[in-house]
Amino acid sequence: MKQKVMLSITGKQSYQGQEPDAMELVTEGTMEFADGGWNIAYQESDLTGLGGVTTTFRVEPDKVTLKRTGALRSTMEFQMGKADESLYQMEFGALMIVVTTKHLFYDITPEGGCIDLVYEIEIEKAEVGIVDYHLDIRTIA
Repeated sequence: MKQKVMLSITGKQSYQGQEPDAMELVTEGTMEFADGGWNIAYQESDLTGLGGVTTTFRVEPDKVTLKRTGALRSTMEFQMGKADESLYQMEFGALMIVVTTKHLFYDITPEGGCIDLVYEIEIEKAEVGIVDYHLDIRTIA
């Protein structure tokens, strides 16, 4: 059964040769336990530059999958010590990206929880930088 949740998302992107870019978003979403894992989903806003995109975090034992659908399509899998190669499809074209998980922690219960994720990103075989996400999840009565 889907539950309404309040998500507090902070992210920092550190790209080579640039100042780190930080963002914070507080938004409503949904959380559901299905097939042995948690699905946490929300609609991106124009503030994040991803308006028209639905983002879903799938939390399973030892793995988190970040899936985006809509105007942007991508699926990235995060497992400690593993690299994941995927296609990042945008309206004007697609890029091959590789993400390598550097830190992964999550604690999800029916009342909410958190996800901490740090990964290196490579685009078209060029190292680009590091992304650091933190999600706080609280159910809404």
